[in-house]
Amino acid sequence: MSNQKKFDKIVSDIKKIKIQGARNVAKSALNAYFLIPSEKSKDILLKSRPTEPMMKNVLDMTKKYSQGKILKHFDESRQKINEHIFKLIKNGDVIFTHCHSTSVSDALVYAKKKGRKFEVYNTETRPLYQGRKTAQELGKAGIKVTIFTDSAFEIALLKTQDTKKVDKVLIGADALISRGVINKIGSGMISEIAYHHKIPVYIVSDSWKYTSKKVPLEQRNINEIWNNAPKNVKIKNPAFEFVQKKYIKAVVSELGILSYDNFLKKVSKTSKN
Repeated sequence: MSNQKKFDKIVSDIKKIKIQGARNVAKSALNAYFLIPSEKSKDILLKSRPTEPMMKNVLDMTKKYSQGKILKHFDESRQKINEHIFKLIKNGDVIFTHCHSTSVSDALVYAKKKGRKFEVYNTETRPLYQGRKTAQELGKAGIKVTIFTDSAFEIALLKTQDTKKVDKVLIGADALISRGVINKIGSGMISEIAYHHKIPVYIVSDSWKYTSKKVPLEQRNINEIWNNAPKNVKIKNPAFEFVQKKYIKAVVSELGILSYDNFLKKVSKTSKN
């Protein structure tokens, strides 16, 4: 397969969410860029998923750093995040997560391998069912997982209908901004309810997802919801929503376990170095 065909396939897979998770998207975009390194390639990749600041940050770094050095950051960051999450998880914990986050899945699998005993509640995350991928990854690692429909998330969070009360919420982030986090639709509602029931919400994310720029909230194809919908039926398919920082206990990144304001201070200093 030619470099052009490989590049086109990566772009297509990013658009169709065959490649998902901000870190995986960024790494794939990096590989694609080095197949055909040019400003045109960068522009095509950025348009494939305009809601991914991590991809933009990584592609911008190609001006200063080699592909190997950028990839090294991903490995080092993942290890630090895994170690931080391991400290947070206690034996007997019930952990809630939503959608699919590579950072969250990796950290939970790491904690399991290091001997922590816990279980996970998660949502199926319609319409593309990314939560099933999370459940598959965790189940394969021997972690006990209970999956809920999206509309049953409150039953999963709180001790009702034969469920256990959740001890903590771990969710990923597509973008970290000054006012809070942008993540999969449902994350805001989950975080708000968890906050009011004193369940700590942790954002698990590489600091490279931070951006000071405005991030658009993507509206996905309506056919993901309903093919051939009846006449006069309007469909909306928002993919992401905003999570206010007041609902977030801490951001767990390679920079540490930090309150949102302290994370912003540290990431600002880091970006200036």
